[in-house]
This record gives sequence, C-alpha cells and structure tokens, in this order.
Amino acid sequence: MWRGITLFFPGFLALHLQAAQPLSTNRALVTVVQNSSATSLFIADPPTVRRMVDKGITAFTGKPSIQASWRSLIATNDIVGIKVYSAPGSMVGTRPAVVEAVIQSLQEAGFPASQILIWDKRRYDLRSAGWPELADKLGVQCLAASEIGWDASKYYENPLLGRPLFDELEFDKKGEGVGRRSHLSRLITQKITKVISVAPALNHNQAGVIGHLLGLGLGSFDNTLRFESHPDRLAESIPELVATPELFDRLALCLTDALICQYRGEDRTLLHYAVALNELRFGKDPVALDVLVQADLENARKANPTDGEKPVKTELFNNCELLELGVADPKRITVINTP
Repeated sequence: MWRGITLFFPGFLALHLQAAQPLSTNRALVTVVQNSSATSLFIADPPTVRRMVDKGITAFTGKPSIQASWRSLIATNDIVGIKVYSAPGSMVGTRPAVVEAVIQSLQEAGFPASQILIWDKRRYDLRSAGWPELADKLGVQCLAASEIGWDASKYYENPLLGRPLFDELEFDKKGEGVGRRSHLSRLITQKITKVISVAPALNHNQAGVIGHLLGLGLGSFDNTLRFESHPDRLAESIPELVATPELFDRLALCLTDALICQYRGEDRTLLHYAVALNELRFGKDPVALDVLVQADLENARKANPTDGEKPVKTELFNNCELLELGVADPKRITVINTP
C-alpha cells in the first residue's frame, strides 16, 4: 500500500493478474553500442568506454550533439542521481569506468558537478567498491540512501513481516504493523530529481537478473530483506516498489553495463562464470533492458552447463508490464545496434 501520491493496497497486483488483461502492445527501444576494445582481461578501457557513452546517448536520443542529447532527458536545474549496484564490487557490479564516462559526458553537456551524485543503498558497499574515491576525483557527491534516511510518509505496505535492520526506520520499534512497511529514501523524495540507473549484466538466483528493476526497487527502500529469499515475493514486491511515482517518474535513463556478463555467482566475483560482451545498452524501459540481460544469462549458461542447474522461473517481468513499467515480450523490443 502506498501512502503519498499513489495508493496501492494488498493484492493490488494479484487483482491485475486475475483480470487476465492482455499485455500491452507497446514497444521498447534499446540502443546498443558494442566495441571489442572496451575491455581487456575483464578490465574496462576508460577512453573507449567514454566514446561508447557519447555515441550511445546521441544515437538513442537522435539528437545532433551530446549537449542536446542530455538536455532532452534532463533539465539544467535537475539534481541527477546516478544509481549504481555496488555490492559485488567494481569487477562485476556497476563498473566505475562507465559511470565516470557518464559523468564526464554530463559535464561536457553543461551539467555542473554540484548537481550530480552517485548513490546506492548502503555506504559500506559504496566504499568497498571504491565509489567515494571516484566521486572525489570527479568533484561529485557519493551518497547512501540509508545514511540520508527514510521518508516516514512514503512507504509500501505488504502483509509479509520483516525485521528492519539497524539503519532502517522501524529498527527496534514495537507494536502492531511494525515490519510491514518499506519506506522510500529521503534521497529520492527530497534531493534527487532525475535518476540515471546504471546496472550490470549479472545473475540473481531468485529473480533471474540483478538489473535495473532489482537495483532500483531494493536500493531505494528499507525493510526489503523480507522479499529477497523467494522468487514469488520478488515478483510481487519489486514491480510495486518501482511503480511509485516518486521513483519511477524520476527515471530519466537506464544504461545496462554489459561490458561483462557474469551468469553465475550473484554478488560474488566469479569471473570464470563471466563472458565479455563489450556492450553498453541505452533505453528508458528498465523491463526491456533486464529482459535482454536475462537472455544473455540463459545463453551463457547453455554454452557452459553445470549439473543440476535449473532455469529461474519468475513472473517478475510480466508483473512489471501489468503495472505499465515496461515491455516484457522480447518480440516487442526493438534493438538498434549503433556502428
């Protein structure tokens, strides 16, 4: 249940499913830039990545310049929050070279460093992956959603009880209903006005993909551990978390960091289960971009099978489409490869 601009109630998504409405006929557009020199031995080459970012953003927007491209997505007075996935570190999580290229491109387009920040849920993940050092180098901020705190007036309510952690709003509180709410970070409600999601191509054992959807949903709210142990819980909660207007309406761009695709291991760096795709993918549809990564992961696992491994089956993407967050059908995703 949402308290704020939009109100959901328990079973909101279930009623959509029961209605058996056909999925949307809308299409998604994804622009792909590929360069075989983008990585060497799984290490990104920053100059090459920078060229890929500039090429991708101009091709995706269809604008004649970097400045016009970014300004078609973000206003000059926006506070731009670049969402990273930092828990696995810099090798298989969001790669610093990609974010550095995005920030440099934004600055070239006239966006000052004071209006740009890098963020994720927790400070210790950001620190372990080296994001504060990159932020200092570029003159931007590096902030953790948990440190900024949680907005008591903006929350998602689910009957599934959780035990809030020490840095979450209801930690140590007692009483009826405690543990049923997941609060949105004040970083979103009070500071960031536009979000750029930069997500890795990385597997998740329950949801299939650690991508834009999981990164945004789990990274923006507290008390989410209760959803993370089962695919059905994630398939129900993630769409409803991401659908909040305070988050979804701020999403300016999704960039999939598909330089490296790790198809087993989740948050552990296991490069023997990784392939170099050397791609960056640009779009505004987080569902479509995650669907493409799911296909990459499945193809990589088929090419490198292991005994007893079963494909992840989840309704996450279809549920997201039912809430009009994007396109789940690969046949309705138009992929444009930029030479």
